[in-house]
Amino acid sequence: MLKIQRLDGEIITVGIGEFIVSSYRWIFSNILLINILLAILIVFFERRNPTSVWAWILILIFFPIGGFILYLLLGQDLRRKKLFKVKEIEDEVNRVIRRQEEKIYRNEYKAIDPLFQEFRDMIMFNLVSNSSMYTADNEIEIYNDGIKKFQALIDAIDNAKSFVHIQYYIFRDDELSVRLCETLCKKAREGIEVRLLYDGMGCIRVKKKFWKHLAKSGVKIAEFFPPFVPLVNLRVNFRNHRKIVIIDGYQGFVGGFNVGKEYIGKVKKFGYWRDTHLKIIGSAVDSLQMRFLLDWNYASRENLIRYEKYFPTKVLAGSNGIQIVSSGPDSKRQNVRNNYLKMIMKAKKSIYIQTPYLIPDDAILECLKIAALSGVDVRVMIPDKPDHPFVYWASISYIGELIDAGAKCYKYNNGFLHSKVVTIDGLVSSVGTANMDIRSFKLNFEVNAFIYNSKTTMELEKNFMEDVKNSTEITKYLYMQRSLIIKIKESISRLLSPVL
Repeated sequence: MLKIQRLDGEIITVGIGEFIVSSYRWIFSNILLINILLAILIVFFERRNPTSVWAWILILIFFPIGGFILYLLLGQDLRRKKLFKVKEIEDEVNRVIRRQEEKIYRNEYKAIDPLFQEFRDMIMFNLVSNSSMYTADNEIEIYNDGIKKFQALIDAIDNAKSFVHIQYYIFRDDELSVRLCETLCKKAREGIEVRLLYDGMGCIRVKKKFWKHLAKSGVKIAEFFPPFVPLVNLRVNFRNHRKIVIIDGYQGFVGGFNVGKEYIGKVKKFGYWRDTHLKIIGSAVDSLQMRFLLDWNYASRENLIRYEKYFPTKVLAGSNGIQIVSSGPDSKRQNVRNNYLKMIMKAKKSIYIQTPYLIPDDAILECLKIAALSGVDVRVMIPDKPDHPFVYWASISYIGELIDAGAKCYKYNNGFLHSKVVTIDGLVSSVGTANMDIRSFKLNFEVNAFIYNSKTTMELEKNFMEDVKNSTEITKYLYMQRSLIIKIKESISRLLSPVL
C-alpha cells in the first residue's frame, strides 16, 4: 500500500496496482502536454541540429504515444558526458601530441612519407582535434572475404604469446563464434590474457550462458551499455560499433566484419558478404590498443593503460602512414565525419565510396555534388538488397541527387555490401567501422584507419573497380523509372533520416 498526499492536503492510501493504473491513465490523458514539453525541451535546451529537431517534433505530433516512447529510447544526448576520460594519462598524451606537433611543424616526416607534405593539414587536423597520432611504419593486409579474414584472425590468436584484446559490436552464438571462442578459451587456459568486449545492443539476443562459458575458461568479459532490464536497453540509440582486435601489442585488426555466420556468407538472406577489414602491423597498433583500453576501462572499470606491456616497442614493419581516428556521441566533434569531409574537399581527380548506408548530412552531400560538378570522378556504391528498409530507401533518395550532379552510382549485386571505404586520388583512403550516414557520424562509437599510402589506396580502388563488375549502375534513366510506391517510400524515409 502507498500513502499519497493530494493537492488539498488530504492523505489517502492506495494499492500499488491501483497507483500504477492511475499513473498510466494520467500519462495517456496528458500525452499532448507531455509532447509539447518534450518539443520545448528539444528546441530550446538540447541544441540539436535543426533537421533532427524537426524530425523529432513531427514524430511527437503524428505518433503521440509511440513518439514519446521512441524519444525516451532514442532521444538521449551524450555530448556533455566524457565517457572515456582517464586522468592518469592525460598529461602524458598531451606531451606526446605536443612533441609530434613540433615534428610536423619542422617537416621531419617529409623524408619518411612522400604524401606527408600534401596531406600535412589533414594529419595536423587529426592530431589536434582527436589526439590521433601519426605513424609511418605500418604494414597493411586487406581482407575483403570473411572466411579469409577470420582464418587470419584465428591463426593470429592461436599464436598469441602474451594477450588478446577483442571487441566487436555483434557477436552471434553460431558456428563462427563457437570456432573463434574455442580458440580464445584455449589461449586463456594456457595462461594468455584474453579480454572480450561486446556491445549490449548488438548482442542483446545472446544468452548469458554463452558469456559464462567463456568466463569459466578464464576469458575476461565486459559489456558496453548493458540493458537496463533484459531485452530493454535505454541507451539503444548509442551503440559501440567498433571492431578491434589487438594481439600481443604487435598486430591489430579493424574494419567492417562482425562475428556471425552471415559475415562468412552462410545466411541465405544476404548471400556472399562483401566487406573490408585490415590487419595492421606497426606503431598504429598502439592507437588501436589505446582505443580498446579506453572502452574496456569504461565498461569493466579495469584501468590497464598505465601498463607498458600493452604497448611494446615496435620494429619497422612497412611504409604506410596511418592515423587511427575514433568518434562517438560523447565527443564535441564528429571526428570521422570531419575526415570524410576533408578528404572529399581535397580530392582533385577521384572519390570512391563504398557504404551499406548512404545518409550524408548537408555538408557532405553538397561537397560530393560540387566535386562531381567540378569534374572529379565521384563513384558511390551501395548494396542492392536492404537489411534496414527505411535506411535503404533514404539512401536511394540521396543517390538520386548525386546522379543528377554527375556522380556514378552503383548497386552491388553479388550478395550484401557492408564495406566502409573511402579513397581519393589513389593517394589517401579510409577503412573502418563508420558508414557514410548520420548515425555513424553522431550516434555510434566508431573507429577508422586513415591511410596515407598510394599503394594501399590503389589496391582499395582496384577492389572497388572489381566490384563494379558485379554491380548495376543506377543511371539517370533507371532512377527516373521508379514507381510511385518507391517514391513515397523514399520521401518518408528521407524525412526520418536524421533519426534513423
